[in-house]
This record gives sequence, structure tokens and C-alpha cells, in this order.
Amino acid sequence: MDLQELFETGLKFHGHKCPAMPMGIRAGMAAMKSLNVTRSQDKELYVKSETGKGHAAGCFLDGIMTATGCTYGKSNIEKLYYNKMAFTLIDQITGRAIRVSLKPDFFEMALASPFVRKREAGVLPQDIEAEITDPLVSRILGLKDEDFLELGEIQSVEVIKEKGIFATKRCDQCGEVTFENKLRKTDDGRSVCLPCFGEDAD
Repeated sequence: MDLQELFETGLKFHGHKCPAMPMGIRAGMAAMKSLNVTRSQDKELYVKSETGKGHAAGCFLDGIMTATGCTYGKSNIEKLYYNKMAFTLIDQITGRAIRVSLKPDFFEMALASPFVRKREAGVLPQDIEAEITDPLVSRILGLKDEDFLELGEIQSVEVIKEKGIFATKRCDQCGEVTFENKLRKTDDGRSVCLPCFGEDAD
């Protein structure tokens, strides 16, 4: 998909128009271009996101997911909670990886925008006036990569490939079908799911 198609998809997925989501799309596209890869259909790509929660980084990450096709459903993305606007994209076919972040001056300038002032005042993003949001979004979509992104050197990383798990069994306590790698044996020999066993998922 080209930038406009990704942006339209991102809007539907993300739910509101804001500057940070298209920043993530642009950053994801730049990372894929650097690695010479296309959007992940299955688990060809993997994202290690340095974002956190409770701030614009969530919107940024939705843009990254839209661009790269790395999703929590496919388990080819993880969040490190560093509270940074940065991520590493890994090509799981070749083991090549690149880290991308927002340039500090650009991000600090973005945080001083009237859109962020409104958000700080408690205004929901979808309720911020279009005359504030639209010019910011248009600017993000039109910037050159080098105007706002830091692209690191391409590195080689170890890729550990895991096979999908398809074997299931009913939990002997609640009766719900559970993938076998998450069943636990009780002292009396029953196979039970993690909630019935009293264990958190890892």
C-alpha cells in the first residue's frame, strides 16, 4: 500500500485523526524501505517498540503496526515500555534490523503544538477542531524522512523461529479448550488451564 492507503487504513484502525499515528506510519515505512522489505503478511517482520502507554506513543505505535503489518494478534510485536518514540524493525527472514526514532528537536516541537495543548487540557483527540489537527497531519504526511526521523545503522540480530502451536485439550476443571503449552498438571494428575491453576500467563 502507498502512504495515502496506509493513512486511510490507519484512521479506520486507530479511530481518530492525530499527528502521532501518521508519524508511526511514516516511521514504519522508512524502516521497511531501509531493510528493503514489504509489509508483513505473517511473521516475516518483527517490531520491538520502545513506546509506553498514557501518551502519544500509543498513537505512534498504531501507525507502526498499520505500516509494518506487525500486530499483537500475530505475536510479531512487543512493547518494551521505555516511553520513547522509537522502535526496532527486524526482518526475520534475513536477521537484519534497524532502529528508528523521532529526532529530539522535532518531537519537542511537536509536543509544543496546539493539538498537544488541547490534549493536556483533557480534550479528546476526536473533539479537537479540524483547523488545528488537519494542518499538523498534512505536514507529517508531506515531510521528508530526514526532517523528522533518525534511522540507525542496519544490524544483524539472532532470529529464533518458533512453530505455531495447534494441539489442544480441554481443561479438566473448567472444560474450556486450551492450547497444550499452557496447561499445567495438578498434584492429582489433572491437566488444567492457567486461570484454574492459579498462574499468570507469561
